[in-house]
Amino acid sequence: MYVPGKTWLHCLDPRAKLLLIVLLSTVLFGINSAWTVALVLGLVLFGFLTAKVPPSSLRAIAGPVLFIGCFTLFANAIAWGGQPADLSIVGVGISIAGVLRGFYFMTRLLALVSATSLLTLTTSPVALTDAITSILSPLRPLKVPVDDIALVFSIALRFIPTIADEADRIVIAQTARGAQFISGGLLTRIKAWIPVLVPLLVQLFRRADHLALAMESRCYTGQGRTRLRELQWRASDTVVVGVVVALCVLSWVLAFQGML
Repeated sequence: MYVPGKTWLHCLDPRAKLLLIVLLSTVLFGINSAWTVALVLGLVLFGFLTAKVPPSSLRAIAGPVLFIGCFTLFANAIAWGGQPADLSIVGVGISIAGVLRGFYFMTRLLALVSATSLLTLTTSPVALTDAITSILSPLRPLKVPVDDIALVFSIALRFIPTIADEADRIVIAQTARGAQFISGGLLTRIKAWIPVLVPLLVQLFRRADHLALAMESRCYTGQGRTRLRELQWRASDTVVVGVVVALCVLSWVLAFQGML
C-alpha cells in the first residue's frame, strides 16, 4: 500500500511513526471518551491531508472498514436479551443507547485502522522492517532472532498484495467457469470457495519454495546483515513525537479529572 512521496510524513523516521501508532492506540483504548476518538481522528485526518494520499488508496481502505464498522453498529443497536427497545424496524427492536454505543465503537475502530493505514501508506516495507529491527535490537543479548523476525515481517508485508492479486485472478477464472460465490445458501457458498483456496495454497507453497532457493543461492544467513540506508533520528522527529505525547498526556489528565 506504500505511496511514494516527499511530504513531512513520508520523511518522518519510521521508528517515530511506530511510536505514534502505539501512543494513539493506547489513548484510543485506554480512555473511554468520545473526545479522545475525535482527537485521534483529527490527527489522522490531518495526516491524510498533508501526506497527499491519492483517493484510490482511501477507497481501498474504506471498503473493509465500513463493512466491519456497520456490522459493529448493527450488533450494538439491536436490543438483545429482553433489553428495552426504543423503536422497532421490520420487527427488530432498536435501542438508541445501543446505536450511540455502536457508533462510538465504529468510529474508534475507524480511527485505529486509519492510523495504521496511514503508516503503511507513507512508509516503505523496507523502512518499516528496519524500524522494527532497530526497536528490537536491545533483545539481541537475550538471543532473540531480531533479524529473522524483521525478515519474516518484511516478507509478509511484501507478499500480502501479491497473494490478494492471485486470489482475485483465481476468483475471476472460476467465475468464468460458472462458479457462484454470492448465490445459494451458506454451505453452498463455502463449497464454492474450495476451488479458490486449493490453487491459492499451492501457489503459496510454490512461492515459498522459490523464495527459499533464491535466498540460499545468495548465501543469505541472517548474520551481519547491512543496510543501504541507515535510519537517522532528527530534531523534527522529536518535535512531532513530543507534540503527540503532550496531547496524549493532556487527554489522560483530563480523563482522570473527569473532564472528558
